[in-house]
Amino acid sequence: MTATRATSSAVDLVDDHAAVPRVGFFTDTSICIGCKACEVACKEWNHVPHRQPAWSGKSYDNTGKLGADTWRHVAFIEQRRASGPDQVELAEVPHGAGTSEGDARLVTPEVAAWLETPDRSSSPPVVDPADLRWLMSSDVCKHCTRAACLEVCPTGALFRTEFGTVVVQADVCNGCGYCVPACPFGVIDQRKDDGRAWKCTLCYDRLKGDMTPACAQACPTQSIQFGELAELRGRAHHRLEQLQGAGVAGAQLYGADENDGVGGMAAFFLLLDRPEVYGLPPDPVVTTRDLPSMWRAAAGAAAALVGAVALAAIGGKK
Repeated sequence: MTATRATSSAVDLVDDHAAVPRVGFFTDTSICIGCKACEVACKEWNHVPHRQPAWSGKSYDNTGKLGADTWRHVAFIEQRRASGPDQVELAEVPHGAGTSEGDARLVTPEVAAWLETPDRSSSPPVVDPADLRWLMSSDVCKHCTRAACLEVCPTGALFRTEFGTVVVQADVCNGCGYCVPACPFGVIDQRKDDGRAWKCTLCYDRLKGDMTPACAQACPTQSIQFGELAELRGRAHHRLEQLQGAGVAGAQLYGADENDGVGGMAAFFLLLDRPEVYGLPPDPVVTTRDLPSMWRAAAGAAAALVGAVALAAIGGKK
């Protein structure tokens, strides 16, 4: 097993003696059908514990978000078309309209108005399906080039594999939880029954056996594509050109730029709308970026304090 700490360059992620190309996922959300085969395959192969689905009554999404027991999450986003296929009119669920904290979502204006009625004695409005569109996307750990979770881990439980992916060693994790707030995507999480951190491993055991990760193997539409990262990025740019040429103005790549705030992602996406619509941060930045300057400032302040105390002591003796 070849493991390296996080570096500032994607080229340096793999040891010189390990001539293994960096691999990852390209998720083309334009062909995701929301079947959740990836979620099931991930749980089955990795023995991720089953948790009772949480039906909110507002979406077909019954897993909600990534977590210690959900390493793949298929998002369902319902949108109302306005004046064109890529112009979407949305309204927020009114405050207090049966939603709990963290359960806010976007709905059609008609539904939002109905939710504001005091008694809701009438039936909810029916919207012509032709006026709606579904956005679906299978989210996963991004396996960042600059992985803050790895950088803050005090035990070495998180490590960089020879494939450039980031993996948690559960038997080394001490449950400190430092990695959880460090992730700019809210991916890594602690399991409630043991406190240890868990997330997608990009099926590290399968990679070592020259096998495709379980989620990509199970995807029936090839929305999740696995391969060498350089090849996937070329394929993604070609697909983006196809969609833009077909008039899909909102199409964009997310996480494919090595110059972004996390140095690029090994799991990146082709989206049909803004990242925040999918629950993704529009401009993610590695949370440890400012630590060196913060430590330098703290050291300078400490040195100044020591100097002031020393001068005060000398002056007092006089």
